[in-house]
Amino acid sequence: MSSRILTTSVAGIDAFMRDPRGVLTNAEGGTIAVFADNAPAFYAITPERLAQLLEIESRLARPASDVALDSQFFEEPNSVPVAVPMGKFAMYAGWQPDPDFQRLAGLWGIALTKPVTPEELAAFVAYWQAEGKVFHHVQWQQKLARSIQINRSGSGGQPKRDINAFSQPDSHIPQGFRGAK
Repeated sequence: MSSRILTTSVAGIDAFMRDPRGVLTNAEGGTIAVFADNAPAFYAITPERLAQLLEIESRLARPASDVALDSQFFEEPNSVPVAVPMGKFAMYAGWQPDPDFQRLAGLWGIALTKPVTPEELAAFVAYWQAEGKVFHHVQWQQKLARSIQINRSGSGGQPKRDINAFSQPDSHIPQGFRGAK
């Protein structure tokens, strides 16, 4: 069974048990994967790295402001890759799907003919921020794809009806209608 290794530093469990502090000191980025039977058994991190991760988590958990401005929803996406939190996380302002989102949606059985628009993404993020649910990044992308599919097909290509518009009465009298006297 294959598994994804989440760090570049690895050590065997025997070496880790002999000198855990020494192995961690030599670990790149303060994180090490400890292997047993050619598979990751667990990860070990230095106290400094733990403090960094907790700071990142607390920054992501608290909103920048409790007032959402329209401009934050319609910013052009940066070409700089966005760091995606590991594991489950609540939706946050600035979340972006992967660059190959349309291709991934196709793999999930959702054919999107156009890329996601900033308005669609803003509406999705705003809704799920308020909900406060937590999902993995891939699950958020799947929810976005399904949401776009439903919203785009819901109108059937027709423009939405203005619910505030007054209808015009029909002045045509059908053939054979006599009316009431």
